[in-house]
Amino acid sequence: TGDLDFKVRGDGTLLAAQHLQVPSKQLILLVTAWDPQTLGTWEAMVRLLVAEKSQHSGHKVRVSQSHQSANGLRRQKRDWVIPPINVPENSRGPFPQQLVRIRSDKDKEIHIRYSITGVGADQPPMEVFNIDPVSGRMYVTRPMDREERASYHLRAHAVDMNGNKVENPIDLYIYVIDMNDNRPEFINQVYNGSVDEGSKPGTYVMTVTANDADDGTTANGMVRYRIVTQTPQSPSQNMFTINSETGDIVTVAAGLDREKVQQYIVIVQATDMEGNLNYGLSNTATAIITVTDVNDNPPEFTTSTYSGEVPENRVEVVVANLTVMDRDQPHSPNWNAIYRIISGDPSGHFTVRTDPVTNEGMVTVVKAVDYEMNRAFMLTVMVSNQAPLASGIQMSFQSTAGVTISVTDVNEAPYFPTNHKLIRLEEGVPTGTVLTTFSAVDPDRFMQQAVRYSKLSDPANWLNINATNGQITTAAVLDRESDYIKNNVYEATFLAADNGENPPASGTGTLQIYLIDINDNAPELLPKEAQICEKPNLNVINITAADADIDPNVGPFVFELPSVPSAVRKNWTITRLNGDYAQLSLRIMYLEAGVYDVPIIVTDSGNPPLYNTSVIKVKVCPCDENGDCTTIGAVAAAGLGTGAIIAILICIIILLTMVLLFVVWMKRREKERHTKQLLIDPEDDVRDNILKYDEEGGGEEDQDYDLSQLQQPETMDHVLNKTPGVRRVDERPIGAEPQYPIRPVIPHPGDIGDFINEGLRAADNDPTAPPYDSLLVFDYEGSGSTAGSVSSLNSSSSGDQDYDYLNDWGPRFKKLADMYGGGEED
Repeated sequence: TGDLDFKVRGDGTLLAAQHLQVPSKQLILLVTAWDPQTLGTWEAMVRLLVAEKSQHSGHKVRVSQSHQSANGLRRQKRDWVIPPINVPENSRGPFPQQLVRIRSDKDKEIHIRYSITGVGADQPPMEVFNIDPVSGRMYVTRPMDREERASYHLRAHAVDMNGNKVENPIDLYIYVIDMNDNRPEFINQVYNGSVDEGSKPGTYVMTVTANDADDGTTANGMVRYRIVTQTPQSPSQNMFTINSETGDIVTVAAGLDREKVQQYIVIVQATDMEGNLNYGLSNTATAIITVTDVNDNPPEFTTSTYSGEVPENRVEVVVANLTVMDRDQPHSPNWNAIYRIISGDPSGHFTVRTDPVTNEGMVTVVKAVDYEMNRAFMLTVMVSNQAPLASGIQMSFQSTAGVTISVTDVNEAPYFPTNHKLIRLEEGVPTGTVLTTFSAVDPDRFMQQAVRYSKLSDPANWLNINATNGQITTAAVLDRESDYIKNNVYEATFLAADNGENPPASGTGTLQIYLIDINDNAPELLPKEAQICEKPNLNVINITAADADIDPNVGPFVFELPSVPSAVRKNWTITRLNGDYAQLSLRIMYLEAGVYDVPIIVTDSGNPPLYNTSVIKVKVCPCDENGDCTTIGAVAAAGLGTGAIIAILICIIILLTMVLLFVVWMKRREKERHTKQLLIDPEDDVRDNILKYDEEGGGEEDQDYDLSQLQQPETMDHVLNKTPGVRRVDERPIGAEPQYPIRPVIPHPGDIGDFINEGLRAADNDPTAPPYDSLLVFDYEGSGSTAGSVSSLNSSSSGDQDYDYLNDWGPRFKKLADMYGGGEED
């Protein structure tokens, strides 16, 4: 109900929540009922009326109910209302067991039949309840289970024998009374919780929960918790307690120490009947409580002093390992060590790094140490954890240790205190001049060592250095204008080496010599050649000078003509334009064309000044109206007169005529050669006139010759594709073949013999020509040739020629050597 002065029980009983004064007329309340399973809701309007005083309760309140339906409110008869029926679960019978009797006031007048409907009657579960249709007695047919169904809502109907409704249906509410037939059941059999070590009493740890299927509003379902056992029982057997109603486990004693006990196993019991061990049902579960680590143990060095050694000038070297002990959880922020050097290293030469596996501190050199500056270091190192210490925990005196590091001496290289040393001096100082002392310093003050000097780089070989004291002297004249000078600076590199034993060390130094310019270079006239018109005032020659020196030993320049020879100043004049340029022009009105050497004296502005007499070749030539030298004028300017020019032209014509006559003569000679058919000019190369016959006579009797030398290829492609000038001696030269008249099908033996005899005579008269060059090549051979055998021909030599050298030509010329050399035939 929405009125706070009243409350409604689960069975529908309306009670006054407090002492109240009911109005004299009536009080109307709205009561809402809802089903938690189907989520259905119902509303009823209750009207409270004030009755007369009774001897028991003073006022009697008469209640009337109005049920809301689709048709509005309707009244029910009060005598047809059946109060709720309570049935205990797990009843042993006997069954059927009568619950209530329903009776209508009209059963005295007519015969009435009763029936019930609803879940448990005509709906599943079926026939849990039934009713005697005549007497109206309702029975339960079997034991009830509240955990299966806690209540039933049935409707009783009353009809006459014809089935007509006699009374409105009545609601029957049957409630199953709970019995303690279910044990408490824990949600989990094992619960895991944790608590920090050192926690104060009353610190929450975890919650365990058990559910009882019995009615929680009765003692049957009221569960209470208690701790049965605790393992281990250290430092106390009662380290934890549990809230009997909520199941919250909290600490009850101090002394939790992870380093001693890391885990507790607690057996928790849940009992219904409000924890009555005599009547209640119980169950147990296991609670595992892990003691979590806090940083309550500071790290401590295993020893108070450590030592190490490091060579000088070495970095990233571990010189000492610092070991610590920490009882907190390994590899956790409470255990991880952080090292810090708090004294003994003001320059920051060392750092301490943590080994992530062993938690050791590695003292490492990060800045090179110098034995000559510090022979030893006394460091004070403090160690702490990555996580801060727990509240109330102080650092231990063992969290600080001393580290002694000794530095060992090594041989260090000498060095030049002033590297890239710069000196200034004038160029041209004489050889042997002492320039400076370029000495090095040996850092090893505690080693008896000597430093020796030598040149490492001296591009122009201008310098010498004293091997003992590093004194620099000149070995040649220093010239600022040399190609070895860059921006007036000459650079040389020197080496300083000691005589150490393990091993010797050396250092380099660079000496820069800035050379101051002196006036040691005379100016040179530019340009060296020029041309000008033979008539003055048409054009002039601009002249200047080049000087290898620099300011102030260069311009302004002075240009002047010498007085000797006198013709120079008579024909020429110089006009000054500015400090660097002047103009050379003709003084006279006309100068004959030709090339003239004009000497000019150029003087610079140095102190003292230098001068130079330079000659400029001037070509004087006739010019056109634009002032440009003409072609004929250019020739004339080269120094040739008119007669010489005519003679040159005549020579050119004669040369062309001779070339033309030579060409005509060559063509005529070629024509004459074409008219010849078989005869060969003894002056010509016989290879040019070898005739090729496509047919050959009868077979040869004598086959001692190498006929491959007589074969002539049908195609000339392989010859024409060769590189010009490269040719075999047995190949026909490339060129136009002479055209011979068509010969008869059967050649005349006399013509062939004459031709071969002519070839033999040519070979005899030319000892340098290979004999096979003049042989006739036959492409066809057969029986019955009218031609005679080549081997049957006799040489026409008169015997004056010595052919003994053929014996040196090899096996291929053995037969010829026998024929011509006078040897015996095989």
